[in-house]
Amino acid sequence: MLNVRRAALETLIRILEDGAYTNLALKEAAASMPEKDVPFLYALVNEAVLRCSYADYVLAHYCRRQKRAVRNLLRMSFAELMFMNTPAHAVVNESVKLCREIGKEDSSRLVNAVLRRIDRERGTLPPLPEEPEKRLAIRYGFPEFLVSEWISSFGAAEAEAILAAPPVGTVVRAQYPYTTEQLRAALPVASVPCRLDPNGLLLSEGFDFQNDPLFADGRYTVQSEGAMLICRALGDVGGKSVLDACAAPGGKTAYLASLSGNTAKLTAWELHPHRKDLMDAAFRRLHVNATTACRDASVFDPACADAFDAVLIDAPCSGFGLLADKPDVRLHKSKETVEALAETQRAILSACAQYVRKGGVLVYATCTISKRENEAQIRTFLDVHPDYAPEEERQLLPSRDGTDGFYYARLRRL
Repeated sequence: MLNVRRAALETLIRILEDGAYTNLALKEAAASMPEKDVPFLYALVNEAVLRCSYADYVLAHYCRRQKRAVRNLLRMSFAELMFMNTPAHAVVNESVKLCREIGKEDSSRLVNAVLRRIDRERGTLPPLPEEPEKRLAIRYGFPEFLVSEWISSFGAAEAEAILAAPPVGTVVRAQYPYTTEQLRAALPVASVPCRLDPNGLLLSEGFDFQNDPLFADGRYTVQSEGAMLICRALGDVGGKSVLDACAAPGGKTAYLASLSGNTAKLTAWELHPHRKDLMDAAFRRLHVNATTACRDASVFDPACADAFDAVLIDAPCSGFGLLADKPDVRLHKSKETVEALAETQRAILSACAQYVRKGGVLVYATCTISKRENEAQIRTFLDVHPDYAPEEERQLLPSRDGTDGFYYARLRRL
C-alpha cells in the first residue's frame, strides 16, 4: 500500500501547504491510481485534513516542528493511527518506510519514536484547553471565530454536535419525467427515501454513477437534500417565469424544471464563464430548457425589473454548512472572508429584489451556518425593503436535520 500512501502524502501537502482544494487534488491523484486504491486514498487524505489542527496540537508535545514533508507525514500518520481502523503496527511501519522512500532517512527514527509513543499514550494524550472555543476549535479543526459564533447561537453542546456531525452520504434524485420509484428500482445499490424531501434517495454505499447509462442519459443526478428543500421553498413554479441568479453548477435550476414538469420558464445566470459551461453541460444532460447567461447578479439591470414571478438567490457564501463533506473549507475562511462575502450578498439581494413582480417570491439561500450571512442578512434587507414580507425562514443543521447546513428565507413582494 506504499504507493497509495505516497500519493496521499503528496496530495495532503498540496492541500495544507499549497492551498489546493481537497476535491480537485484528490481527483487528480486518483486518476493515475488503481481503482481498488482510490477509497483508501480519499479516506486517508480527508481524515488527515479533518484532524490537522488536533494533530498539530498533539505533535507539538512530542517533537519540534518539522519541515513540510515530515510534518505532513506525521499529520497523516496521526490521523490514521487515532481515527482509522488500520492496526497501529501497520501505521508505524508503513510511515517509517514512506519516510525513507521520500528521502528523509534521517527523520525515520523520529517518525518511528513519535508514533509509537502516541500509540502507547493514546489514553493520556495532552489535554485540550478548558475554554470551549479553543477546545472545540482544536479538537475538530474549525476556525475559533466560527466555533465562538456557534456556541453563542446554539450553546456548547449543540455546537459540538454540529462540529462532530459525520458526512450525510450521497443523495440522488430522479429528473422528470423519470420517477423516484423508477430510479430506486434501477439503482445498483440499496437506497432509502430522504426524510425531508422524499424525492431524494440516500444511497447505502457509493458506486460509479458517472459511467451509469441512466446517469449519462439524464434520468437522475446527485443533489443534497438541503439543496432540494431550497427549490421547494419557491413553491409551485409551474408555468411561471423563474430566475436562478447564481445558478452554477445548475442543480437547483434543474430541480425546478423537474418539480414543474418542465413547464417553468427558467433563466439561469452565472458570473464565471467556465462555471456557466459546466452548467450548460448539466442542462444538456438533464434535458433542461433554460435561458443561460454570464451575468453579475450584484449589478442591477433595469431591463429585468419586475420581470419574474420568482427569483432564487443561491448566494456565494462561506460554505460552513458543508464542512463534513468539504473539509478544506475550514482552511481558507476567516472573519474577513465572511465580511467580504456579506457585502457581496447584500449587493445581490438589493439588485435581484427589483426583478420580482409584485406578489412574487424571493428566496435567499446559502450553504452555511452563519448569522451574519443568513438571519442578520435578511433582517437588514427587510429593514430597507418595506415592500417585502417574510413568509418562511429555516436553518438546517446536520446534527438535528441529518442534512448539510443549508439556510433559506422566503420573502413575498407586497
